[in-house]
Amino acid sequence: MFKCRIKKNDLVTVISGDDRGMTGRVLAVLPKKGKAIVEKVNIVTKHRRARTAQKASGIISQEAPIALSKLMLVDSKTGLPVRVRFELRPDGSKVRVSKKTGNVIGS
Repeated sequence: MFKCRIKKNDLVTVISGDDRGMTGRVLAVLPKKGKAIVEKVNIVTKHRRARTAQKASGIISQEAPIALSKLMLVDSKTGLPVRVRFELRPDGSKVRVSKKTGNVIGS
């Protein structure tokens, strides 16, 4: 199990690998595998067979999961990748906060 600071619909940037520097929205998070699927990042091609007459066969491109350790959350106010910490609010809610700027992320 991986400690997950990234959630669905977050804006993230890739910090290492072939897609380094690319930014995209998180489509899904797979915490048990420690991976996430990010829009337009880590594109792979698959050869698909026709299962029925309506679904045609062909070569399709789709996003493959990428390790959470290669992703960094982007601060919506500054547009820069940031480290994240958790903070408890007086009302009892738990929010993600940028370590550098102190901006609340995702709320």
